[in-house]
Amino acid sequence: MPDVGEGLTEAEILKWYVQPGDTVSDGQVVCEVETAKAAVELPSPYDGIVHELRFPEGTTVDVGEVIISVNVGGDAPGEPGAAQPQTAQPAAAEPAAKDAAGSAAADDAAPAGRQPVLVGYGVAETSTKRRPRKGATAPAASAQAAVQGELNGHAGTAQAAPAPAAPAAPGSRPLAKPPVRKLAKDLGVDLATVTPTGPDGIITRDDVHAAVSVAAASVAAPAAVPVQPQAVEVPQAQPQAQPAAARETRVPVKGVRKATAQAMVGSAFTAPHVTEFVTVDVTRTMKLVEELKAGKDMAGLRVNPLLLVAKALLVAIRRNPEINASWDEAAQEIVLKHYVNLGIAAATPRGLIVPNIKDAHDKTLPELAASLGELVSTAREGKTTPAAMQGGTVTITNVGVFGVDTGTPILNPGESAILAVGAIKLQPWVHKGKVKPRQVTTLALSFDHRLVDGELGSKVLADIAAILEQPKRLITWG
Repeated sequence: MPDVGEGLTEAEILKWYVQPGDTVSDGQVVCEVETAKAAVELPSPYDGIVHELRFPEGTTVDVGEVIISVNVGGDAPGEPGAAQPQTAQPAAAEPAAKDAAGSAAADDAAPAGRQPVLVGYGVAETSTKRRPRKGATAPAASAQAAVQGELNGHAGTAQAAPAPAAPAAPGSRPLAKPPVRKLAKDLGVDLATVTPTGPDGIITRDDVHAAVSVAAASVAAPAAVPVQPQAVEVPQAQPQAQPAAARETRVPVKGVRKATAQAMVGSAFTAPHVTEFVTVDVTRTMKLVEELKAGKDMAGLRVNPLLLVAKALLVAIRRNPEINASWDEAAQEIVLKHYVNLGIAAATPRGLIVPNIKDAHDKTLPELAASLGELVSTAREGKTTPAAMQGGTVTITNVGVFGVDTGTPILNPGESAILAVGAIKLQPWVHKGKVKPRQVTTLALSFDHRLVDGELGSKVLADIAAILEQPKRLITWG
């Protein structure tokens, strides 16, 4: 599993596009994975035959784990005498089966040198075998061999069922990978109290979750036996009662949704938010949208009110450049941006993402329309890349598409402002001294009060409203 983003530690396998025995070519997409930033397709770096898929769909895998092996020797998987060149995946270089007693020797006999892995990422020319824990005994090594044998389909050859290792001795550092340490920190689990079940006494994600379950059970019923995850038996005297499991559904928080939740919490409790509102008559803007749709210059492009809202925001930023900034906490500096990477919040089946249009301030209206259409289409298909969601400066969120009048949006982390656009509705409005039905919407601008004071925020919001009320200002102000 490569790091397909920047410093990501894990990814979930969404879908396999190949199965063992399938022929694959270099560059062919073999699976789709979801990181904390986006869904990404992974290509094969080999020509050959799929030997093994190490993890099923829906599994979250740490970066660096082998997820697929490819036989590049020309023989079908499972045939005797299949040659495995040293350029094959580490998983494919191992024999298809090995007994418990020989597992350690086979590990030591793995090919040396730099081994290519998925999508071109390499592994260092060092042994990945972790040193034995201090105080480890021979029976513990036997237990490790038995576990390895069971993983390779030869559990029956193990001499005895291995028991999990004891928790780390006082003063020693528990063995765990960085993602597992982060999980334990997030859940408030002391790794020194966790019983490891992984190879060489390594603590796994399941061990951490098990420790949380035991702690929860002890708090709920100190004198009771820990509850096993099973359906609740219904007493015969109450046949109409429903099992407890049918009353609740638990959905794991991971991938994009987990990253979004963490980012929003960090933003809400880091940046002091201020939100201002304005209700504006956008009848002329709606007429301009219809005229642009009929014009030849915008033929084939995505033309809608959001396009003109985006252009109005860019003009307002040009007139008030101080709002386009970020706060550098480490240096205690305000960083003024002389470019605008315009973020557009998009709701997808995997959660909220905010890709941005790079250098939107330099684009003409047709160019902005083309970029906006491509951004929305890519997001709906789940193909947004991590790079497309980095470096944003300000954001627009269009809650009006859901029939909502307005809201108080939370800033995208690292940005100075976010504009919420409400539903555009026909409402009674005083126009030229008379009450008439007009197209009206409400805008809400949230901004970081460390960077933007009330005067600056008000000026920006007022400029956006003025442009949407009189769109000819796009020419006179732009």
